[in-house]
This record gives sequence, structure tokens and C-alpha cells, in this order.
Amino acid sequence: MSEALSIAQERGYDLAEVSPSADPPVAKLIDWGKYQYEQGKLAQKSRKKQKSIEVKQIRLGLKIDEHDLNVKIRSAQKFLNQGNKVKVNLRFRGREITHPELAKQVLDNFFSSLDGLATMEQAPSLSGREMSMVLNRSKDAKTENE
Repeated sequence: MSEALSIAQERGYDLAEVSPSADPPVAKLIDWGKYQYEQGKLAQKSRKKQKSIEVKQIRLGLKIDEHDLNVKIRSAQKFLNQGNKVKVNLRFRGREITHPELAKQVLDNFFSSLDGLATMEQAPSLSGREMSMVLNRSKDAKTENE
């Protein structure tokens, strides 16, 4: 091992043990700075290929008009086509909190109008003064560029 270390120093390389448990131990002459640079480039390349999924939020009210609801539905379709998840929040104002069944009806209507584009990841649930559900793109939905 000391002979390999002296050869590495002579040539200006570093000595890296590949398999220390082997008999005799296996070592390799490498330029450590170049090796770390290449590893960094490989890590950067793999991070570039990763797809990050964001959760986009859409806020609704209980007394939302049909046209306004259609605008929100188109936004949700755009988000789902981009590969993002959509969290739909319905906020209660004042005494509206006494009618959670109406809110569930609005959210179900919202989901049904996405006709096969989305799957429900989290069913409508009440937390505080808002009811929310999470939608994800369905596996068999066609993308906008197909």
C-alpha cells in the first residue's frame, strides 16, 4: 500500500481504496478534484431531469355564480394539464358555516365538471371555516399536447 501511495504522489494523483477488504486491497489512482467536479455535474444533471409537482390552490365561496365557477374550473384544468395537484378551498363567511352540505354540493359539482381529467386524492373535509379537497390528474387523461 505504501508503494502505491508513493507512485500516486510521484504522478500528482490521489490514492482511493476501491475494495479495502480484498486480499490484497484494491486501490485506484484518481485526480480527486476532477472526480468531485464530475460527481457534482452528474448530480446537477439528475436534478435537472426531476419533475417537481406543485400544489395549486383555488378558492371558492359558497354563493359562487355559475360563470365564476366555470372560470375556476378552467384554471383547475390548466393546472392539472401542467401536471400539478389542485387544492380547492371553499371558505365560509358569516353564518354560511351552518350549511356544510351546500358546500359539499358545490365541491362535488366542481369535481364532476372536470369530467375524467382529475381523481380525488382527498375527499372534501371541513377544517375550521373552510372545506377543502385535493385533486390530482387521472392516469388515463390525455395531455393538452396529445
